[in-house]
Amino acid sequence: MKQFLIFVQKEFYHIFRDRKSLLIIILMPIVQIILFGFALTNEIKDSDIAVLDESKDVATAEIIHRLDASRYFNVARYLHSQVDIEAAFKTGKIRLVVIFQNKFRENLLHTNHAQIQLLADATDPNTATTVTNYATSIIRDYQNDLTTNTPLPYQIEPQVRMLYNPQLKGAYTFVPGVMAMILIIISAMMTSVSIVREKEINTMEVLLVSPLKPLLFILSKAIPYMFLSLVNVSTILIVSVTLLEVPINGNLLLLMGEALLFITTAVSLGLMISNVTSSQQTAQMISLLGLMLPTLLLGGFMFPIESMPKPLQVMSNIVPSKWFFIIVKDVMIKGLGFKMIWKETLILFGMTLFFLAISFSKFKTRLA
Repeated sequence: MKQFLIFVQKEFYHIFRDRKSLLIIILMPIVQIILFGFALTNEIKDSDIAVLDESKDVATAEIIHRLDASRYFNVARYLHSQVDIEAAFKTGKIRLVVIFQNKFRENLLHTNHAQIQLLADATDPNTATTVTNYATSIIRDYQNDLTTNTPLPYQIEPQVRMLYNPQLKGAYTFVPGVMAMILIIISAMMTSVSIVREKEINTMEVLLVSPLKPLLFILSKAIPYMFLSLVNVSTILIVSVTLLEVPINGNLLLLMGEALLFITTAVSLGLMISNVTSSQQTAQMISLLGLMLPTLLLGGFMFPIESMPKPLQVMSNIVPSKWFFIIVKDVMIKGLGFKMIWKETLILFGMTLFFLAISFSKFKTRLA
């Protein structure tokens, strides 16, 4: 154990000696969180919605048919009561709930006035705004069709509520996304570079003939960067809560535990990269281009995955950041517990074991 701690201490000395890199590691999350205050919007298609129809008349059936027939919505679930609404949103698949009041058609015919309530999942404010605008437009088209056929001034007024993020702050989306991007890049890149550096300066052979076992040697390289990544997570959360007013609605310990799991996934990915590269520049390029672009494009926080072509939707499942983004959004913004994110957690755990298995097998092959 004493030898292992000495190797860990040596790695910390390497990190603190390179002050420029250390400054980048510490400051980059803060700069990214503060400056990454924009979100690119795109057309959203085939969003799953739920319907609570307390009237069940001809008018509501026609509006539901128009919503389902459009290219923007799929009526995925019919709810039976108000109690089912929260459960529908907690599945993470429902973007919008459409609620028709009781005696909808009767109120429309006798008072010329009826209400439709639209409940949107505003953890992604851009998506919530877009889908409510689509639904409002479809309802308005139905109202215009009624007006052309009758002189009565029928009015249908959609009532819109944004759950989880009523102010529609973009920070609710980009904080989880930037957290995933920062952790995957720093943890994977710095871990891979630190091991490849030993190859370049020809000290790897000296380290391998030391009494320290290969497993402990790899852990001694990974632990310092896992520690720095946890510092980055803490910094991001502090900046998010204090400056951006993004709440932590869920369990903080659960959030930190999931962050540690994702950091472990990223570090294991960095170890795998270090086994297939022989220069620091190559390791940096693979980490930056090979990880940052998939995180930005397929991670789910800049572009809705359900709007992408099917091949890209399937490809997004192998991007670790996608699953961590879902976890952070569900725990931090929605306040959900472990039983709602166990699947994503299991996927990250499986990815970690896969990357570690490849890393250790390659490492043993190199030793042989």
